Amino acid sequence: MKRKNLGRATLVALPFLLALVTDLVLLAVFRDRLPGQLASHFRADGRADGYVGQVWHAVANALLFAVTGALWTLTVVRGKFYGWAYRWLVAGGYAFAGFLGWVMAAVLLANVDAGENAQGEAQGVSFPMWQLAVALGVAVLAGGLGMVLAALGPVPKQPAATGRAGEGARIALADGEVTGWARSAGSWWLPLIALALVAGGVVLLFVSGWAAAIPLLLLGVLLAAFARPYVVVDRRGITISGMLPWPRLRVPLDRIEAATSRDINPLAEYGGWGYRIRPGRSGVMIRSGEGIVATLAGGRDFAVTVDDSATGAALLNTLIDQRRAEH
Repeated sequence: MKRKNLGRATLVALPFLLALVTDLVLLAVFRDRLPGQLASHFRADGRADGYVGQVWHAVANALLFAVTGALWTLTVVRGKFYGWAYRWLVAGGYAFAGFLGWVMAAVLLANVDAGENAQGEAQGVSFPMWQLAVALGVAVLAGGLGMVLAALGPVPKQPAATGRAGEGARIALADGEVTGWARSAGSWWLPLIALALVAGGVVLLFVSGWAAAIPLLLLGVLLAAFARPYVVVDRRGITISGMLPWPRLRVPLDRIEAATSRDINPLAEYGGWGYRIRPGRSGVMIRSGEGIVATLAGGRDFAVTVDDSATGAALLNTLIDQRRAEH
């Protein structure tokens, strides 16, 4: 790993490591004052309704912070994030780790000196919901610290355009020739996140039941189904579909005025990933990098990040010319 990437990886992983170490140190310091079965899950009124042993508490937290931190670090180091997009992503990791770290520490401290029943379960432990407000405050402070630290180091700069395809490029087609173009628009990190969500849902299914597990399972399955969308350019326009018949998105050819290929920064230009709608633009953002940008009737832009976007954009322009010639 290059020195710059190692420094960035250390910067991103640091808050998750600190949160984990803090939890383990608290567990070691108060071990003799903790019940055998810690109160770990709470109802809306703050009363405990779920318990976990001390060892499993440590294991679960280690997995939570290690997996989340590793995914966040890989996303920053391996992804193409530049300027403010890089700073915001680093800050988001600090905020997320700060929020989780405070919640886990507060739950552990709430169990200190708690009584035990015959099964060793903590008694009289409560977790007031105002702790979540405090955790949000900690997240804001941690996010601000992450933003400052990210700005102090070398911030990745977006490379110059490769110039593989100029605006208005065309593909030569013979009279009457019909052609199409299709590519997968996948991202390496989306399947990992989908897998983590499904795994978390399975864990919650056994720990807390269906009510807590269903949201994570549904989100994980939906993300997995659309983790590698398929982009097709033909006489119908642009069609984007996933592994399932639905959802499917289509931009008709008669709505497209022109197309070009360029590098796209989803966070900076569209505010994030997925299906995004912004004033004057919309699109499907799976990752940073090259993509097709179609100018629609009325002046709006529609974009999709996909490999070999230069060919797709050139074919769109050719099909637009053919449509105009036919009319």
